[in-house]
Amino acid sequence: MIEKIIGAFSFKPGVYVEVKKDASFTSSAWLIVSITAILNAIGTSAVISHLRLGAWLVSALFAAVFAVLGFGLACFVIAWVGKTVFNTTASFDEVVRPLGLARVWHIVGVLGILALITPALGCVTGIFSLAAAILGFIAWLIAVREALGLEWPQAIATVVLGMIVVMVVTMIAGVVLGAFGLATASILGIFK
Repeated sequence: MIEKIIGAFSFKPGVYVEVKKDASFTSSAWLIVSITAILNAIGTSAVISHLRLGAWLVSALFAAVFAVLGFGLACFVIAWVGKTVFNTTASFDEVVRPLGLARVWHIVGVLGILALITPALGCVTGIFSLAAAILGFIAWLIAVREALGLEWPQAIATVVLGMIVVMVVTMIAGVVLGAFGLATASILGIFK
């Protein structure tokens, strides 16, 4: 698995086709998605570190759960678009494997925890997070292009549709987490 992760970080040609064909990599792909979602959520939640440790970890856990759900939904949409619009034969699992591997770039989000040391480090890590998000998007484009056998315009359209789904799920997660935070704050009497 480490060799494939290194291949994803280095944009090694063919690594996504390789994992698409490897049915035993499905659980590894979900493991990558889950671990990167948790670490990314912990780092991202560190920016709002004024919360108590418990609330910080609970919000990170909820964010990670929504990230995994969003990933699954995006894979479903990408597989569906591939089949119905572009006549590909990739199954849901065959989409999960390469896109799960491409998600390794999300691990950079854990650097947000450095914001606990000083807000200045939060600014610096924000630059790295932005770069990782761009590289992650490029990795998804390559993964979809290789795994589904699409041309670049088709791969871009397919990934953009999948990303829209992820953004909608992320917005819903934000509303839920915001409501959870407000409810917790009112229960604890923070607004008094």
